Amino acid sequence: MKHSELKKFVLIGASTGGPGQIEKIINSLNPLHSTAVVIAQHMVDGFIPSFMNRLKNSSKNSVAMAENSKIIEAGNIYICSGHTQIIKNMSHLYFLHESAPKDTYNPDINLLFSSFSAFTKEIETMGVILTGIGEDGVNGCNALSLNGAQCITENADAIVDGMPSRARLVVANIKVSGIDEIIKTIREFCE
Repeated sequence: MKHSELKKFVLIGASTGGPGQIEKIINSLNPLHSTAVVIAQHMVDGFIPSFMNRLKNSSKNSVAMAENSKIIEAGNIYICSGHTQIIKNMSHLYFLHESAPKDTYNPDINLLFSSFSAFTKEIETMGVILTGIGEDGVNGCNALSLNGAQCITENADAIVDGMPSRARLVVANIKVSGIDEIIKTIREFCE
C-alpha cells in the first residue's frame, strides 16, 4: 500500500496511569492518512511488546515498534522504547534507537520530543503530555512549543498529576484539558 505524504505528527508522552489513557486515544482515531503518531509510554522493556499488541488488536491503524532505521510513514502508530530519536535523511524521517541505560527513563520522552522539534516548521505537530510521576517530557514539550508545535496536557484531574503539572508550569501556550477533551482534540487534529 502506498502511503500518503506525511503532513502531521502527534507525539504522546506518558508514565504512571498512561496505558489506559493511550488506549482510549488510539481506539478513538479514525484511519490515519497523512498523520503519524509516536508514543513514549514509560514501561519496562519486557512489557512493551504486549502493550503494543494490545493497541494493535483494537486500533483501526497499523501499530508497530519504533525500530532503529525504520522510516516513519503516514498512517502508522509507533511505540518507542529506550533512547529513541527522530532524524532526517534526505526526504525521510526515521528512528534512531538504542537501549536506555538502567538509570534513565524507558523510553526517554524528553529525548524523543526534543529530537522532533527541528521538524515542526515542515510538519504540523502536536505534543501531548499525559499522566505520570516526575517531569520527563516537559523540556522536550517546551522545545516543541517554542518551535511552533501545538502542545496539550492534562488538567489537575490526571490520574497522576506530576508530568502534567510541570508541563502547565513550564510550557508556554500549552492547552490544558481533561482526557476526554484531549482525545477529541487529537482526533480532530489527525483528520
